Amino acid sequence: MSDLDLCYMPANKALQLFRAKKLSPVELMQATIRRAEATKSSINCLTFTYFDQAMALARKAEAKYARGARTGALEGLPIGIKDESYIKGKPTSHGSLLTQGAVSGHTSTINERIIKAGGIVHARTATPEFSCAGYTWSRRWGVTRNPWNPDFTPGGSSGGSGATLAAGTSAIATGSDIAGSIRIPASACGLVGFKPPYGRNPDEPPFNLDFYCHTGPLARNVTDAILLQNVMTGPSPLDISTLRPKLRLPLDYKPIKGWRIAFSMDLGSFEVSPDVRKNTLEACEVFRSLGATVEEVDLGWGDEVLKSGMAYLEHIFGASLAGLLKEHGNDMTSYARQFAEDGQKSKATDFVGTLEVAGRMYQSLGPLLEKYDVLICPTNALPAVAAEFDHSKDTVQINGKTVNPSLGWVMTTPFNMLSRCPVVSMPSGRATNGVPTGIQIVGRTYSDADVFRAAMAYETARGQWYDGAATRPSL
Repeated sequence: MSDLDLCYMPANKALQLFRAKKLSPVELMQATIRRAEATKSSINCLTFTYFDQAMALARKAEAKYARGARTGALEGLPIGIKDESYIKGKPTSHGSLLTQGAVSGHTSTINERIIKAGGIVHARTATPEFSCAGYTWSRRWGVTRNPWNPDFTPGGSSGGSGATLAAGTSAIATGSDIAGSIRIPASACGLVGFKPPYGRNPDEPPFNLDFYCHTGPLARNVTDAILLQNVMTGPSPLDISTLRPKLRLPLDYKPIKGWRIAFSMDLGSFEVSPDVRKNTLEACEVFRSLGATVEEVDLGWGDEVLKSGMAYLEHIFGASLAGLLKEHGNDMTSYARQFAEDGQKSKATDFVGTLEVAGRMYQSLGPLLEKYDVLICPTNALPAVAAEFDHSKDTVQINGKTVNPSLGWVMTTPFNMLSRCPVVSMPSGRATNGVPTGIQIVGRTYSDADVFRAAMAYETARGQWYDGAATRPSL
């Protein structure tokens, strides 16, 4: 088996081969490390790497499989961990010059669970500074590029996680999503990305108390996303927002014949590029071919949705960075500095207004989802912006119209505002520039299995990406 076939092997298949003693975790880790070294300069998706330690852990996993010992749900898999959570004794950079020399004194709950399940952290994945952009570059680590077309971003803020999967340098990867940071790179990299409902997965304080904020998996197929989600999820004594009891998602689902699916191309106010529009309509036809009814709906949402979402992020997230400006402003990226400055200007009345808008949004979506099983819409309105894009300086146009440069080219933020709705992003095709596009499958509150049932049916009908040369990037 070639290195490429090993590197793009589904995580669930690798585990099956490990158990059958037909593949060793050492072989997979060696191939993964070789691939990481070969793509390092062109993609730049990894920050800290632990290859020697990973090889030692792979040998331990190999020995466990060889003697038939009990193994964890992720035993022996190389897993990319977003460089914003913590691992005791190791640095976390947050993509910032301000964190030089910082070493964590604890391990984040999701990482603790992954490690306990036998996952091997061979590398940390790149983020924009403090995860506050929909693309991935920083003064600390440079520019992370999209494996499908290096001129473009892999998305953000979990862009390194998206790129490592698309490049074949991790089996699965973690992400976090406060305005689309799992789903944006999932779309731009041709992946499955899951934003669970708020409280499903634990997070770090204080943002575990921010209902826009979620942790979740990115993967190259639906089964692998479920595999990691089932490890990450569940109540934690360190996170008061986590839900009881733990929800374990099944791997097998019934067909969706007879389902009613609502569809919105623009969520009422987004400009959508022709490539995204075309691929989204083709995705609708896939659902129809599965026996579902797909009907276009009017949510009654307008420009106030994105404006409100931006205002909330500035008030909470931007304000969390504002204290850095006086002493460290010159060392921050331009986009993080602008975000912090906007946070300083935000008022309590602005914050309350964002809650009022979110309330009105659900007055529309909630009753709609009583009539329909799920809602589908594009993930990114534009396949991707340039790899070096900077929303504090640059502009974005779609269909000849200038849109908000920060989040106007993605359609993810409304479902952080309505954070109790689970959302999975699935590949919908590729644009003329080679960059993938995606659709969001939005479910009723806390109905995680519904979105995965739809996602599994869709993937089964269309086929998995990355299963051969034709559906992998040409790196």
